Amino acid sequence: QVQLVESGGGLVQAGGSLRLSCVISGSIFSFNALEWYRQAPGKQREMVAFITRGGNTNYADSVKGRITITRDNAKNTVYLQMNSLKPGDTAIYYCAATAKKDKLYRYWGRGTQVTVSS
Repeated sequence: QVQLVESGGGLVQAGGSLRLSCVISGSIFSFNALEWYRQAPGKQREMVAFITRGGNTNYADSVKGRITITRDNAKNTVYLQMNSLKPGDTAIYYCAATAKKDKLYRYWGRGTQVTVSS
């Protein structure tokens, strides 16, 4: 059973920073990609960033230059460093891990709330 546990969310003023963490049970090398998504009230869940097993990263246009995804293989943890936060970044942030086997499997954490006040 794969478990993902996010932490680090909270309330921050616009322009501030937060670092989200996601601890994943088992070796993160077993996953093809580690991802962060977010869902704002009344909106669909959207991908924020992902990092592949090979270390390639990709970001949503709305967060490029402000958010960085990294991972610590020894700690089985993926991070999301968020700087210059805006009220529009307010959402529940979810960590996900994707594995390609006979089909695509995506495992989800329960999310952590990020609220950015103006």
